Amino acid sequence: MSKYNETLKAYQNEKFLNSSDGRIIRMLAEYLEPQSRFCKQKIVDTIVFFGSARLKSKREATLEYNKFKTMDANSYPNFAEKLRVAQHHVKMSKYYEDAVQLSKRLTEWSLKLNTKANRFTICTGGGPGIMEAANKGAKLAYGKSIGLNISIPFEQFVNKYVPKSLSFEFHYFFMRKFWFTYLAKSLVVFPGGFGTMDEFFEILTLVQTGKIKKKMLIIVYDEKYWKSIINFEGLIKNGAISENDMKHFKFCNSVDETFIVITEYLKTKYLVSSWKEEMEPNLRIA
Repeated sequence: MSKYNETLKAYQNEKFLNSSDGRIIRMLAEYLEPQSRFCKQKIVDTIVFFGSARLKSKREATLEYNKFKTMDANSYPNFAEKLRVAQHHVKMSKYYEDAVQLSKRLTEWSLKLNTKANRFTICTGGGPGIMEAANKGAKLAYGKSIGLNISIPFEQFVNKYVPKSLSFEFHYFFMRKFWFTYLAKSLVVFPGGFGTMDEFFEILTLVQTGKIKKKMLIIVYDEKYWKSIINFEGLIKNGAISENDMKHFKFCNSVDETFIVITEYLKTKYLVSSWKEEMEPNLRIA
């Protein structure tokens, strides 16, 4: 082989591709590779679930709590605090179970639609907690779901309910958020922390400023929880937002209510499908 032929082509040069000079190529890859897979899977649009990665299922939380019943409180460091945390995990597991049931019902509903493409597919961040619950619900309904995982040092790993064909691993948060937003026709924001609030407020800002022009239903799950975390009335009182800004999202407080609100909205706004969505889904994925 000649010396010329031993020279790597640019797209085979891993050192370059992983360098700062190759960053734009990596960004484009995180746009184009998911787009290609979504087209092949005929994913037209999604219902996105946001929520805490730290919430446990009722079974897991109860098993954790029951361990304390056989322990000697005097010989266990910080027993009272750890017992309190375990009790709180049991209480918060309600949201995990609600996410499972809501996802299952939405998937069963979407599978009954008369369409050649995959409509309103459940999409999550692919990790544990509420994300796992939503992917689990879709699997229980024998439907597909999407997991947009992100490489971070802790908490995040792809849960077992995400099918390999729709499991993604992102480096760039902004590209992951793009794919959350681009395909979404509805969002459900379950209780969560920094990451959930970041995702919720970024999309809310895009809706408020008109950067998102499509019709998108944003559901905030459990008004009591979120109003204990965020002082919406204080924001209005201090002129930071207007009362009209509160119309960009809707509070729901049960699985039944949320299911009805989402399905009625999607039937009204999106189920008079264009021929491109029905006949040529690969040409239009959002």
